[in-house]
Amino acid sequence: MLYKFKSKATGDLIMLEPNGRQVLQAIGKDAGPKGIILPEDMAGAIAALEAAIAREEAQQQGAIDEAKAKGEPAPGRDPVSLRQRAVPFLDMLRRASAAGKEIVWGV
Repeated sequence: MLYKFKSKATGDLIMLEPNGRQVLQAIGKDAGPKGIILPEDMAGAIAALEAAIAREEAQQQGAIDEAKAKGEPAPGRDPVSLRQRAVPFLDMLRRASAAGKEIVWGV
C-alpha cells in the first residue's frame, strides 16, 4: 500500500505504507486508508514529528555510546532515518499550514 498525501498548497507526496504509517503515528493521526490534517492541527503535528525525530536520534546515539562503553561494535542503523523520511512531509505541513490548506490522503 502507498500513502498519497495531497494538499492544494503543495505537490503530492507519496510514501510507502510503513513510512507513511510511522509519520502519521508520530503526529498522533490514525494511519487508516483515508484521513485529513486540518490547518489548525499542523503546528502540533510539526512539533510532534520533530520530537519523534529527536527521540529516534537520541536512542540511536545512546545505543552507540553504550556499545562503545562496552567495547562492542556500534549497532546497525536503518540506512534511512526518520529525519530523512520525514523532511518532505514536514515541508508539506509547513507550506500547507502557511497557506491555510488541509492535507488529505486516500481520497
